[in-house]
Amino acid sequence: MARSVYVTGIDRGDGRQAVELGVMELLTRQVDRVGVFRPLVHASAPGEPGADHVVELLRGRYRIDLPGPELYGLTYEEAAALQAAQGQDELVSVLVDRFRALERRCQAVLVLGTDFADTTIPDELAFNARLANEFGAAVLPVVGGQGKEAEAVIAEVRNAHRAYTDLGCETLAMIANRVAPSTKQRIQRTLTEKLPIPAYVIPEEPALAAPTVAQLVEATGAEVLLGDAAGLARDVRGFVFGGAMLPTFLDALTEGALVVTPGDRADLVVGSLAAHAAGAPPIAGVLLTLGQHPGPNVMALAARLAPGTPVAVVPEGSWPTAAALTHLEGKLTAASPRKAEIALGLFELHVDTAELTNRIEVGRSERVTPMMFEHELLERARGNRRHVVLPEGTEERVLRAAEILLRRNICDLTLLGEVDAVRRKAAALGIDLPQEEPGADRAQARIVDPTTSPLRRQFAELYARLRAHKGMTVELALDVVTDVSYFGTLMVQEGIADGMVSGAVHSTAATIRPAFEVIKTSPGASIVSSVFFMCLADKVLVYGDCAVNPDPDAQQLADIAIQSAATAAQFGVEPRVAMLSYSTGTSGSGADVDKVRKATELVRALRPDILVEGPIQYDAAVDPYVAATKLPGSEVAGRATVLIFPDLNTGNNTYKAVQRSAGAVAVGPVLQGLRKPVNDLSRGALVQDIVNTVAITAIQSQDRKGAEQ
Repeated sequence: MARSVYVTGIDRGDGRQAVELGVMELLTRQVDRVGVFRPLVHASAPGEPGADHVVELLRGRYRIDLPGPELYGLTYEEAAALQAAQGQDELVSVLVDRFRALERRCQAVLVLGTDFADTTIPDELAFNARLANEFGAAVLPVVGGQGKEAEAVIAEVRNAHRAYTDLGCETLAMIANRVAPSTKQRIQRTLTEKLPIPAYVIPEEPALAAPTVAQLVEATGAEVLLGDAAGLARDVRGFVFGGAMLPTFLDALTEGALVVTPGDRADLVVGSLAAHAAGAPPIAGVLLTLGQHPGPNVMALAARLAPGTPVAVVPEGSWPTAAALTHLEGKLTAASPRKAEIALGLFELHVDTAELTNRIEVGRSERVTPMMFEHELLERARGNRRHVVLPEGTEERVLRAAEILLRRNICDLTLLGEVDAVRRKAAALGIDLPQEEPGADRAQARIVDPTTSPLRRQFAELYARLRAHKGMTVELALDVVTDVSYFGTLMVQEGIADGMVSGAVHSTAATIRPAFEVIKTSPGASIVSSVFFMCLADKVLVYGDCAVNPDPDAQQLADIAIQSAATAAQFGVEPRVAMLSYSTGTSGSGADVDKVRKATELVRALRPDILVEGPIQYDAAVDPYVAATKLPGSEVAGRATVLIFPDLNTGNNTYKAVQRSAGAVAVGPVLQGLRKPVNDLSRGALVQDIVNTVAITAIQSQDRKGAEQ
């Protein structure tokens, strides 16, 4: 039977969607078949079940491959009618049947309780408790603390715990959510003393409550005149209503504000967009009232001043528009992935996820899915936070990845680039890069301009010493170290950062050359090589070398195999090494096969503890049935986890073929053989690729630091 967790509350406005997202994250780290079930859902139209925005967010984010209707029980209207006609017992019976049908297909199920909003369910708390008991689910109650004094929150949490316990529920923990940050410690201390189960206190996060421009557009029925998807995804942190003259109006602008002004005030439209373009301050967008469209010349100027910034128009005047806007709050939806990252970061920062996972008691799956592997990377990186430098500070994908890394508390970051340019780019994308706060308990970011940094002279002197044999002088080095790749590498060399990730816009050579010159290879490594973690549907394989060495000789190939086995073990993949060739065992001959055979012999001589087989063909390496015919009795054949390709041409083409044809997630390239971690990105890297690579870099640094201590 699947282990189920029932997240519920006691009233509306508790912000429990962030908790539901956090619990789903915990479940998907442990098992690969997780379901989500909403017993009651609001109808989208009379007689038609609606698509709940949280369910759809979880379906998309966690790749829940189950038909949508199976994730819902009944609409509130259907439930009310059934209860009125046949009683609550029959209603519960129907919901249990639908839940059990889903549960049979899953290893764990997250149940989303009723929302206490516009429902006709009497004694909703008791109803949720009964459903949880009938489902056999453990309960995780969430109590909202928005706008409440500490004593009121403490009393409500204790009362809710007693209520659910008295109703026979197995209660995992209690969560007080959206509390005032100033009261968090007091509430946490008191609940820890008074409750027999864990209690977690999550403070209010303005970025979660802030609606996006897109949500405001939907709520007001506005017509979008300008703006791209990134602009519409910006958070609206306040409103500035335009009526004053331009100089006074500009003084009133605040960061993240939505400007609301009549459509005939071209001066305010152009002025606010010009201020945004200058970063003083960056705004969320412009909403025009009275249904008036600015002239084509004004719109053309607006598009050039702030590309992507939303400009929309509503038919109503400022007063009814203000009334429609002021009570809107942000929602976690599939269309707002940034908010999901913010919510997860908040949950992971304030909830003891290891403790909660142990209380849920979900047995870990033996299968390792791509999502589980990615979760493990982030969790390990977060467990011992390191500092990673990102040289490409103005690149959009890097900035988006940086926001995720910071929000999820994965590592501290330094972004390189001209400070105002980085901040303007982030603001234009609606990305919040928090200022560095000494002593803060969450991940920090700083922006450093190599051309003006006090470190420039120090780095130039160091680089000149390291490259003196090549004729380098301090005067020349002063220019060299302003290159972001060199500056970032020197930060790593000097221990100012623990690792570096680059390559989203720079070539592999531009990323690796400084590392060769400054950091150099680790003791015992003859070359620098790379691996990709190939995350297939049910396992993770390690491919090497697919990115660095064009045609390694036998000695180098053996070194690549030994390095790759160590990297595999470092990331939880038991190394069984296959030295790939176009023939298996003694069946073939020729220079290429002989090279692989010699490399295999060298691995066995140098590291007899490593399980290695070669030469071996790919099918014999991974398919037990082929292996039984070609290499019976081999400890590696049919079970290989580390696959070493004879040359770059074979390796690069194979990893891309598997990635595209088998739908594998390729994480890498991960460089190995350097004394300190520097990793290269593909120039086609996605945001999640960058996040994963930074996490890997942080983990590499953790292991190196541990070895040095």
